[in-house]
Amino acid sequence: MTEEFKKRKVENGDVNSNGSAPTHPERKAFISRITNETKIQISISLHGGPITIEKSILENKSYDATQSTSSQIISINTGVGFLDHMIHALAKHGGWSLIVECIGDLHIDDHHTTEDVGIALGMAFKDALGQVRGVKRFGSGYAPLDEALSRAVVDLSNRPYSVIELGLKREKIGDLSCEMIPHFLESFAESSRITLHVDCLRGFNDHHRAESAFKALAIAIKESISSNGTNEVPSTKGVLM
Repeated sequence: MTEEFKKRKVENGDVNSNGSAPTHPERKAFISRITNETKIQISISLHGGPITIEKSILENKSYDATQSTSSQIISINTGVGFLDHMIHALAKHGGWSLIVECIGDLHIDDHHTTEDVGIALGMAFKDALGQVRGVKRFGSGYAPLDEALSRAVVDLSNRPYSVIELGLKREKIGDLSCEMIPHFLESFAESSRITLHVDCLRGFNDHHRAESAFKALAIAIKESISSNGTNEVPSTKGVLM
């Protein structure tokens, strides 16, 4: 590249002074969201690794869905078992380290807890990702679970929109209302400001349909935030904010 062009690229943050693509920042965030209906804390690292929450809001600091490996720490307690299971799958297959703590008004029902955890997780994801720069932006994924097969497509567009078609037939899976599963994904898309399409293409077991959808979403998000080899904004507008 010419010296003038290289200078502009360095000033814009697109390349280092030696012409190489800059390394991406550590993508971590901590969110605390408190309302009259729920109290939520989330710690997230989109590239895995060690994370912690300094002061737990849980009385006995127990987690219903937990897994610790050399590359990931996952601990989820929303008070809704099947929701914990779905978020665990999302984090595991997305390559995240994730701690979610929630105290919600489950004496009413599961609506506020599920919705608010989706909102808070979207906020944490957006904060951890930071500026949409140097990433592929688009991602897609398919995931089977036995007879069920789901597809997810993601755009880090800053244009929140979601189309969720899971075709669930049961009233509940465990303690989670089936109507709240797409609503969780809609809430996540809205607060993370992404465009999200998730479809379950086939399957007769609702547990399998839902879980394959979350796994497909994990694959799609992982691709969308992966490096494109530059530090440029992947948009003809030049900005995604």
